[in-house]
Amino acid sequence: MHPAFSIVIFTTLSGLGYGLAAVLGLGLLDPAATATKIAHLLALALIATGLLSSTLHLGNPQRAWRALSQWRSSWLSREGVMALITFVPLAWSAWASLFDGRYLALPGLVGTLLCAVTVYCTAMIYASLRSVQAWHTPLTPLCYLMFSAAGGLVLASFFGFAGAGSTVLAPALAATFTAAAWIAKLFWRHRMRTLRPISTPETATGLGRIGRVRLFERPHINENYLTSEMGFKIARKHAAKLSAIAFLLGGAVPVLLLLVLPLAGVGAGPSASLIALLAACCHAAGVLMERWLFFAEARHSVTNYYGG
Repeated sequence: MHPAFSIVIFTTLSGLGYGLAAVLGLGLLDPAATATKIAHLLALALIATGLLSSTLHLGNPQRAWRALSQWRSSWLSREGVMALITFVPLAWSAWASLFDGRYLALPGLVGTLLCAVTVYCTAMIYASLRSVQAWHTPLTPLCYLMFSAAGGLVLASFFGFAGAGSTVLAPALAATFTAAAWIAKLFWRHRMRTLRPISTPETATGLGRIGRVRLFERPHINENYLTSEMGFKIARKHAAKLSAIAFLLGGAVPVLLLLVLPLAGVGAGPSASLIALLAACCHAAGVLMERWLFFAEARHSVTNYYGG
């Protein structure tokens, strides 16, 4: 599949934003701290930026609102509806922290739950597609949820060291969830690499009973939407290298940095904040690379008609 930049940015930023908002909803950070107020604003900004970037992939972005009407059958529509609903408790919690310096349990916990539901809906847009066999697995929403939680906790760790108060619990949870997210991704990639294709040129053409089907000539000479969007190819050795870099950058480095800080007895301060910020940046870069591979390595069954 073609890894459209807008969709890669959308899934990465919105995942980080919902993850951070979910952590804030649990009340792990001091609501009166300036760092926590900034964290609320950052969470809303990441979510809004991610959602807006997703519209850039549409042929007619001005008609994006029409997608909300198909929530009974479309995971894309459900995601849009849930994103709008989730903004209510998130904005309520942010308002309480910004202007009253208080943590409100009801909107906080409701916001955390709705964040998880929204990320799940995003993942199901891809997991529900039987035509993309690599995506069609429960491991896809699991990875999306785990990466969102890990990203939120890594960002919360940075804000904790920047003055929001959580310098032990948040880093410990962040390291745990980050490691678990990449382990889940390892299982996801192993499944993708060992899949036996359900859709083949033989099943696609219905000629399998005769023998092996090979493409004699492409259906047409010029490129079209299907070949450009569904026929993206990346060499396996390059994908393996990028995957290794993503695991190292987004998983190993942040976990080591977050574990070293509490064990070394480093409290809140500029040096600890910089190290936590480095962990957050590395994690975000690794997730961005992982998300690009998520699309680039996917194989749509329609490529059977084009010699894929």
